[in-house]
Amino acid sequence: MRVRKRFWVEAGFAMASGLLAVLTLFWREWIEVTGWDPDNGDGSAEWSIVLVLAAVSVVSALVARIEWRQHAVAER
Repeated sequence: MRVRKRFWVEAGFAMASGLLAVLTLFWREWIEVTGWDPDNGDGSAEWSIVLVLAAVSVVSALVARIEWRQHAVAER
């Protein structure tokens, strides 16, 4: 089965944002390594980043699934 490039882009976004969300859960100070401390060390920016990345991951995965299913139905 050959799917469109759009599926791979969506799946890539889902995987990358999911991995970054997990990375942020375990290593919250990665953003301070860049020299930028938006929350003055209280951790609220990191939790916001985790929530946004997790949401992007879920939405991208759902859109990729829809793309996959549309292709599977069209191929029948």
